[in-house]
Amino acid sequence: MTTTSPRQTAGIIADACFKVLLAVVYTVGAAQLGHRLGVAVWLMVACAAALLICGGIEIGYVRSRPVRTYTRLMVAYDTGWVLATIAGLLLAWQGSNAAGEVWIGYQAVGSVALAALLVVARPPGSAFGGTASP
Repeated sequence: MTTTSPRQTAGIIADACFKVLLAVVYTVGAAQLGHRLGVAVWLMVACAAALLICGGIEIGYVRSRPVRTYTRLMVAYDTGWVLATIAGLLLAWQGSNAAGEVWIGYQAVGSVALAALLVVARPPGSAFGGTASP
């Protein structure tokens, strides 16, 4: 069990819930959002699935992973999201059709990476090289 404040736990859960909500929006609006962003419907749905899985894993491990691990992973994900957003905007301003794919693609790949790293992270108090379990 980690020693986290209720506020930290609420922040982690809020981040996960936002990903789940975004997954729902991307799924429901896959065709319309995909058209507006210049992204194939399958990529919108794949991104939604990745976000949903990531949000579920974030919630599932909230009590068994250190807050420091969560914080580092969320900061890394959000930094990548900002950079992907900037790259997407620059591509869009140049008239490129790849802007939406960069932005949605990052969310899909970044979410899978965050979830995978959270799963393999060592629980607090585990021995060096120990296996991680929820």
